[in-house]
Amino acid sequence: MRKKVIAGNWKMYKTQAETSEFLLNFLHTLEETPEDREIVLCVPFTDLGILSKSLHGSRVQLGAQNVHWEEQGAYTGEISGPMLTEIGVRYVVIGHSERRQYFNETDETVNLRLKAAQRYGLTPILCVGESKQQRDALETESLIISQLAKGLVDVDQNNLIIAYEPIWAIGTGDTCESIEANRVIGLIRSQLSNPDVPIQYGGSVKPNNIDEIMAQPEIDGALVGGASLEPGSFARIVNYQ
Repeated sequence: MRKKVIAGNWKMYKTQAETSEFLLNFLHTLEETPEDREIVLCVPFTDLGILSKSLHGSRVQLGAQNVHWEEQGAYTGEISGPMLTEIGVRYVVIGHSERRQYFNETDETVNLRLKAAQRYGLTPILCVGESKQQRDALETESLIISQLAKGLVDVDQNNLIIAYEPIWAIGTGDTCESIEANRVIGLIRSQLSNPDVPIQYGGSVKPNNIDEIMAQPEIDGALVGGASLEPGSFARIVNYQ
């Protein structure tokens, strides 16, 4: 049975004060959330400490947005696996399109980060997906197959989540049709040695489309951007029907 995972990616939003306010309005909405759903908040580094304390004993797991491949060293601005696990982080987003686009992340560095995350007991959420230009050029399938082939070298697929995030749908309001997202996620699954890896959809996931997305047989969850920043919005997504 594949696990259902709903993860919020806060990106570079929310101070610690704003994080505390979010929790006050969010945690009580999970009282009737089905037990088989894993709920994760992937937040900026400065919010990890306060969430580690506030989420203790709750339904919500803590996630970070990056991890370096070395345990320590002269890597200004980076963060290591032991630093994350020490404060209770369980998940980490790796290879998000914004990291690839703005910070020169490559399939090779993604692979190093994936292996480091697993080495230190974290579950990585690997992001893959194509741009509008690549989709229009009919390169979606070949690109994603290549991202998986390079990214998953020596990665343990028993401790992994994959998120399909078509870049053209991130933050644009232009959601990939659920049937098409299901098709691509089926393609991703066909490339894996472990067919039970949870595969999420991400890209303009909202309260008004989550039910249709989660009704698709290949989709095991969602990686939610902007809609995870508002407690009521994220609660509706987590409590999809």
